[in-house]
Amino acid sequence: MPLRVRPRERLLPQVLGPELIAPCGMNCGLCMAYVRDKTGCLGCRAGDEGKSRSCLACTIRNCKTLRWSESGFCVDCARFPCPRLKRLDVRYRTKYRMSMLENLQTIQATGIESFVASEQERWACPDCGGLQCVHVPACVYCGHVWP
Repeated sequence: MPLRVRPRERLLPQVLGPELIAPCGMNCGLCMAYVRDKTGCLGCRAGDEGKSRSCLACTIRNCKTLRWSESGFCVDCARFPCPRLKRLDVRYRTKYRMSMLENLQTIQATGIESFVASEQERWACPDCGGLQCVHVPACVYCGHVWP
């Protein structure tokens, strides 16, 4: 049986916006902490309220170099991709069918608006249209299992 989360409300892909794309390339709108009703995290670029200790301590989110970058994304850093981002990317590619490095490269190549539009399409459930959680292998609304 797939892991299920209790969504805080039925989210549609249209809620995804540039403000939900983390500096590391994670789409925070797909994160379990954003989708579930328990914490109500508003993403890495929002304030600290609702964030877990691990999110608050994230070395990428707290990177001093990143604070001075023009775009606010790791892809503009001279050390891109840093060892922390590489490890994070391997874990997400292996477990959650997404790559933060690919996301950042797409943002750099096509722009944030184009990237967000493609994410809205990619992460919509083909059965019910709800926004999916990257951390769960099935739709949190209808149970559709991802291939």
